[in-house]
Amino acid sequence: MHQIGEVAEAVELSLRTIRHYEEVGLVPPSGRSAGGFRLYTDDDVERLRLVKQMKPLDFTLGEMRELLDVRGRLATAGSGHERAGLAERLELFAAAAERRCETLRDQLDAAQAMAEALRHEARRHRPAVRR
Repeated sequence: MHQIGEVAEAVELSLRTIRHYEEVGLVPPSGRSAGGFRLYTDDDVERLRLVKQMKPLDFTLGEMRELLDVRGRLATAGSGHERAGLAERLELFAAAAERRCETLRDQLDAAQAMAEALRHEARRHRPAVRR
C-alpha cells in the first residue's frame, strides 16, 4: 500500500488532482491508514496512470469511469458472451483514442507550422548587425 504523496510523485499528478479523482469516483483509495491517510494499491496507481493518459485525449469523466470499469471487469470476466461484449467495448475506446490522437497530431502540425512562420517572420524583421 502506498500513501498519496508517493503515489502523486510516482504518477506525476498533484495531491489535489488525485483527491479530485477520488471525489468523482474515478480512483478511490483502497484503504486508509490508522491515522486516516489514503492508501493506494499498485492497481490503484495503474488506474491513476490510465486516467492521466486519457486526460489529453479529452475523455469525459463518464468515459474515463466506463473505461476503467470495462478494464476491471475484463480482468475478472470468464469466457463467453460477457467477455466478448467487454472486449468489443474496449475496441470502441481504442478507436476513439486513435481518432483523438489524430486530431491532436493535426493540431500539433498546425501549431508547429505557426511557430515556424513566426520564427521566419521574426528573422525577416531582425535588424541587420553592423560589423
